[in-house]
Amino acid sequence: MPDLEQSAEPAESVQPAEPAEPAESVQPEPRASSERSAPSVPSPRHPTHAVDRAFLGMERRRPDVRWDAGGVAYLGGPPPALSDLRAYVGFRLGGLPLHTSRVEGGRRPRWQPDAAFDIDRHVHEVVADGPAAWDSALHTALNAPFAPGALWGVWLVHGHQPDAYAVCYRFRHACQDGSAAAMTFRAMLGEGEPSARPVPGRIRRAGVPRRVGAAVGLATKFVAGTLAVRGHRPDAVFTPSGERRLWRGRVPADTLRRIGAARGGSAHDVHLAALAGALSVWSARSGVPLPRVTAVLPIDARRPDEDQTWGNRCFAVPLELPVRTGSEDPDGTGAGPAALRRLDHVMATTRKLRGEAWRQAIQDLVRFMPGRPTEWYLRRILSPRVTNVMATSMPLAEKGSLGETQVMGTALLPLVVPGHLFGVGLSFFGDWAEVSFVADGALPLGESLAELWERAVGELEENTAPV
Repeated sequence: MPDLEQSAEPAESVQPAEPAEPAESVQPEPRASSERSAPSVPSPRHPTHAVDRAFLGMERRRPDVRWDAGGVAYLGGPPPALSDLRAYVGFRLGGLPLHTSRVEGGRRPRWQPDAAFDIDRHVHEVVADGPAAWDSALHTALNAPFAPGALWGVWLVHGHQPDAYAVCYRFRHACQDGSAAAMTFRAMLGEGEPSARPVPGRIRRAGVPRRVGAAVGLATKFVAGTLAVRGHRPDAVFTPSGERRLWRGRVPADTLRRIGAARGGSAHDVHLAALAGALSVWSARSGVPLPRVTAVLPIDARRPDEDQTWGNRCFAVPLELPVRTGSEDPDGTGAGPAALRRLDHVMATTRKLRGEAWRQAIQDLVRFMPGRPTEWYLRRILSPRVTNVMATSMPLAEKGSLGETQVMGTALLPLVVPGHLFGVGLSFFGDWAEVSFVADGALPLGESLAELWERAVGELEENTAPV
């Protein structure tokens, strides 16, 4: 499989190619509405960020890779006509001016208003030929190419039944990260106050020397982690088909929060521990050896005054998942103590990332790190030599609708990098925590991953319940 790290220096001009994710695994807990600042609308002329330019550079270097991410909203009720959906999205774009922009410039490109913007090139339709064709219609939307020059797309998927449909939103990662995409979800489909806006709280300002030292130390730590495996060339575990597939599961969001609170951790910790447990069973069943599983965790680094719905303000960190903690049989029995050890292992790592000093250091890194080191780091951290799973999570909203139809469920579509096993996303919507696995269709037993994750959550719940 191709290694993302192998490449030449980027060209000076920036011409967008084909897309990329998800999103932000170590998130602050949602804050009450009284603590939120008023939303801001970015200027139509918006400078690109170093992370934007890094993804644009990776697109140029690897035009064969799909650099897109996104999400799916599942709605209950009769679907709109394509013309009505185009009119609806076009109206909503009034509050999202950078969705009608393009990239222009050389070394320091900017998002500029696109005079040739056409909503018809961005909103599409896939009609299923009856109930049996639902999966194929949805996966057509997941794999459809963007229109020439388009940076994002919306696909209306319907036809399997008269009172249900889906809206698939995909975007090139050079344009958005997961937090920005979640804000777009709330602008397009959210109702009322965004209950879980993922903007970090204000952090007590330390002195400049201390902040510089913390940022440099953090950068050194994670760069060293990418160099430690520089000679590692992972074996291909399957031959890719080139078609992405989506598998979903869900548990009550309060279940994850309750398990995390019982051990002094968070819902995100429980998700990652359950992912490790699911992978342990999946490896035994599929026959795919997993000597090492390291996940990329995208962390939102927006400051409280940054509330735009475009661009990237994330920092990616590696986290080794404790897949080999203890021994289980392929049926997952006898997993209790191992499940708790996995959770404790994850919590010991993520606790630092939520600390005040590290979050400030991450914000400083994302704000001030130059373009070329940023692109070098992202190429390294996404390389299958360093990581082999993309793991992101995102709070979305309490509820959502499109006209008279209500959003019944959601699924994140994380970036899937060649050489990675899959991308996994956890979306918090309403009362549910919904997991989605996105992988090449040739991944052995990929369809079992969501159920194994649900079972791993159940094992954690059983072993943290009061006696």
